[in-house]
Amino acid sequence: MTSKSSVVCLALLLALSAAQAAPRYASGQHLQVRWEQQDGGRGGQLEVTNRDRHSLPARGWSIYFNCTECAVAGPLAGKLALDDLGGTLYRLRPAPGFGGLAPGQALNAAYRSPTADAKVYRAPSGLYLVYEAAPDTAQAITDYRLLPLPRPDQLEKGQAVTAQDLYQRNASTIALPAEALPPIFPTPLQLQKGTGALHLESAPVVVAGDGLKNEAVIADSLLKQYWPASATAPSAATLRLCVAAVAGQASPEAYMLAVDAGGIAITGNSAAGVARGLQSLRDLLPLPAAGGRKVVDLPMLTVTDAPRFAYRGLMLDVSRNFQPKQTIFRLLELMARFKLNTFHFHLTDDEGWRLEIPGLPELTSIGAVRGHSSRPGVRLQPEYGSGPDAADPHGSGYYSRADYLEILRYAAARHIEVIPEIEMPGHARAAVKAMEARYRHMQAAGQAGAGKYLLNDLYDRSQYKSAQNYRDNVMNPGLESSFTFIEHVVKQVAALHREAGTPLRSLHVGGDEVPAGAWEKSPASRALMASKSLQTKAELWDYFYDRVDDILRQNGLATAGWEELGTHKHTPNPHFAQRGFTLYVWNNVGDSADLGYRLANAGYDVVLAPATRQYLDMSHNRNPDEPGVNWAAYIELDDVYNFVPLDKSLTDAGQRRIRGLEAALWTETIRDPALIDYLLMPRLLAVAERAWAAPAHSDAWPAFANVLGQRVLPRLDLESAPFGPVYYRIAPPGLVLEGGKVYANHALPGLALRYTSDGSKPTASSALLQGPIADRGLVQVAAFDRNGRRGGISRIDNR
Repeated sequence: MTSKSSVVCLALLLALSAAQAAPRYASGQHLQVRWEQQDGGRGGQLEVTNRDRHSLPARGWSIYFNCTECAVAGPLAGKLALDDLGGTLYRLRPAPGFGGLAPGQALNAAYRSPTADAKVYRAPSGLYLVYEAAPDTAQAITDYRLLPLPRPDQLEKGQAVTAQDLYQRNASTIALPAEALPPIFPTPLQLQKGTGALHLESAPVVVAGDGLKNEAVIADSLLKQYWPASATAPSAATLRLCVAAVAGQASPEAYMLAVDAGGIAITGNSAAGVARGLQSLRDLLPLPAAGGRKVVDLPMLTVTDAPRFAYRGLMLDVSRNFQPKQTIFRLLELMARFKLNTFHFHLTDDEGWRLEIPGLPELTSIGAVRGHSSRPGVRLQPEYGSGPDAADPHGSGYYSRADYLEILRYAAARHIEVIPEIEMPGHARAAVKAMEARYRHMQAAGQAGAGKYLLNDLYDRSQYKSAQNYRDNVMNPGLESSFTFIEHVVKQVAALHREAGTPLRSLHVGGDEVPAGAWEKSPASRALMASKSLQTKAELWDYFYDRVDDILRQNGLATAGWEELGTHKHTPNPHFAQRGFTLYVWNNVGDSADLGYRLANAGYDVVLAPATRQYLDMSHNRNPDEPGVNWAAYIELDDVYNFVPLDKSLTDAGQRRIRGLEAALWTETIRDPALIDYLLMPRLLAVAERAWAAPAHSDAWPAFANVLGQRVLPRLDLESAPFGPVYYRIAPPGLVLEGGKVYANHALPGLALRYTSDGSKPTASSALLQGPIADRGLVQVAAFDRNGRRGGISRIDNR
């Protein structure tokens, strides 16, 4: 015992001595970092101040961060260097000659940007410090702040949108009387007004036909807002729900809503039609009041309604930044509220695989996890500000089988079809890395079948860079294991849908943005091309999707994908034109403006998702502090509304192949759930109107703007259940100075405008705008919702 104790004591003394002798360096938690945009967005600067008692050494450290389209890698002033690590990951490190950073000192890392762009999304995020001596220990830098972005008046002309610009844009939107506005949203096909009103002093009795249990529940929830459970006995009036043919309407979502002296009747061609009719009834009911209402008067009328397009969708990307299932439920509620019927679920991409697949646990244990690691095959690298911690809730996360089943059933109860997307062959880095890690682990353990699901040729020397800056994100069609993987995943996803009671009809298989150079130096792909007498990469592409389509057909599924699935160099590919593929067309930029219509004319079914109109992750305008990205366009609400889906270049057959419209929300910038509302709403309402309502007249924008400002948004302010408050974007007003007075207007008449002139920001108790503002000073004006929530502030100097 004595000798063991001596050994232990000696070991402790040696460890203590080594610890005392080891140098102590500054920790990440004691570094202060400030970022400043420079030169109108042409560059940026990270100022790193050492607030520790210990120095940052002359070498052996790196500060990692994510940055989207923000920096040109290479040597920097001050003996520093910036490395591009792929994706959005960068590394700032000392170069030879760097002298270290003593306590209290600061270094400035100034870099150039690839383009001039003064947008906030291009700021670095997710910063952390790593020392080479401990390469797997990452220290998050929490004392990080963005310095104020340039104000519009500090930027060059055209780099910002001013209050005067907004005033001119809003000039065509005049306030209309409420009685002149359609009472139902989206605008119904036919509405015939009757005389008088149905007077309800208590809740009508809900009488639901067969197969309408869910719709009866929806009806009850609507009525409870007005007559709580403790209210008086039901009235003699009834709310009748039934499935029967709606005259003259073939759509399964068609309905007829009638209000007369006997009560309310909603008839649908299917249960989905009844559900759409109930949402229209919601619009006819008065705005909810605290404590309920004692009396409700409904106008006598008859509505016959049906959607313009059968497909009315929303795509949500959960790969770039993961979103919990509660967020999905909330979006499904909003979709049902505004008669959207298809949820395109972008579950996999380079930055994350978000669905549990039985038999392939690595897809989620590795492919659904982001965080720092010095060793390959442990997890994916940090992206989009997810930082070093593998527990980050947006960088890491996936839906278990139980989660996904719950989502499918939730959507089905609201008559929303879920179309999952499994990206291939590009945008597949999460799967590629997960399956490579599986292979190497099984190989090292001597297990059989290690290469069964391998997606990349380990001897591939192809050089490429994807649109998202990856060099290793493409499945290899020369490997039979790629198709074994795809077949396994397809079978598992289809089985999940069957288990949920919502059989899968089609699978979205991506197909977009395979980078030039992929497969060119792959021995496996070259061998396949030789064996199949394939001469070009285009023929290899066709071979890959022939195989994928066969797999889907064997599982009873139709093939869908992005437009590249059916094009070669932006030209319709006749190889798949008669296969029944559905192409989701996003590229309407430049010479691809009419691509969707050319594909429809060539025989493809088409869903229009134009990036310059319906990619709702795009920033509203170019102002630096306006959230969202801008690679395709800046998209204001009226830009979405003014999209004309059917072009005159369409043939009659081509027009029939336009299945509908889809809004898309990519989540590179979305780590705050409130930003989902801000980017989607109210722009998603313009998509809903365009997809449901009959073609509008060219001058219909003022009516739509008034409907939103006077009817739809006020109802969202007060209707919190079941999806909670909707924090839609409240646009800043337009301002102009004329004759010493400030005039203001807003894109959406009906919102209250309040102002100050004493230098303070407007609040819900500030003066209400009731005409021109004659006050002298810095006039600041903002719009407010029914709950007193303030929107963007516009300023103009009237001193």
